[in-house]
Amino acid sequence: MSNPLPRIAIATGDPAGIGPEIALKAALDPAVTAICRPLVVGDPAVLARQAQAAGLPSQVHVVTCVAEARWPGPVNVLPAPMPAVEAFAFGASGAAYGRGALASARRAIAAALAGDVEAVVAAPQNETSIAAAGIAFDGYPSFVARETGTDPDDVFLMLCFDDKRIAHATLHVGVAQAVRLITRERVGRAIRAAHAALRRLGIAVPSIVVSGLNPHAGEGGLFGREEMEIIGPAIADAAQAGIDVTGPFGADTMFNKPCDAFLVMLHDQGHIAAKLIAPNRSAALTIGTPILFSSVAHGSAYDIAGKGVASPAAMIEAIRRLAGASAQAKAA
Repeated sequence: MSNPLPRIAIATGDPAGIGPEIALKAALDPAVTAICRPLVVGDPAVLARQAQAAGLPSQVHVVTCVAEARWPGPVNVLPAPMPAVEAFAFGASGAAYGRGALASARRAIAAALAGDVEAVVAAPQNETSIAAAGIAFDGYPSFVARETGTDPDDVFLMLCFDDKRIAHATLHVGVAQAVRLITRERVGRAIRAAHAALRRLGIAVPSIVVSGLNPHAGEGGLFGREEMEIIGPAIADAAQAGIDVTGPFGADTMFNKPCDAFLVMLHDQGHIAAKLIAPNRSAALTIGTPILFSSVAHGSAYDIAGKGVASPAAMIEAIRRLAGASAQAKAA
């Protein structure tokens, strides 16, 4: 009998951080194996070092392709070798670690594009190490866009925790540049991407609440006109197209409004709320690409790497969300 559970690739992220540890912990968690078939993607030698340091079972099943994976059984590992693995050290940064982090994500994304897995969850990367490798990188959404051949302008990030979802119109750019990026077209694309993602997550008729850019959503033009000239018209365009969307509202007051997702204009408008309310439970969903891809919202935590104390809670939540979305897609 074929196994109906979705296959979810877990990219191990920064080899020197807590990523490999929480990837292994998640893949071993009974709550995870009850809802999906996990496949860890990373360097087997790094995983062995991390497992030994964390006191985790070291037995894994290394496969050359997803078809060789066996469930249930030892953790299945699809290799994504880390360059210069012999120099591996916990809590270190450097070019090899940056290349290793993206190698695991790239291999997992390729498996999703090939239909070998239904979704990808990625452990945290370290942007300093990626920059040291000379790789242009401003977060997973644009990376996933490039790897899937998607226009980066159509790809956004949505933070998810508990029953809250917060999408972002701009992300890892300076505030001055972010303000320049806020156009009627971009806000409209973000609304449509959020709507499509919510449908993919199983919400038949999603409702979206949109923030303003300025304090008090501009206060009728007293504190800025972007709400009147850009954001409001983008909301009207989306509503005319049949999307249930309202706003703009002040970003400091809107999070108590009932809806399926919020859309904010700036990185900190959404991230501060998520990390204040759910610092260890938030997962980042990349929206607007042809694959289901999520990553944890916390960092690589060099200070506790190799100590066995990292919590996989955010990763497990991300896996649970994508497993549910995969099941919805299969049933559709």
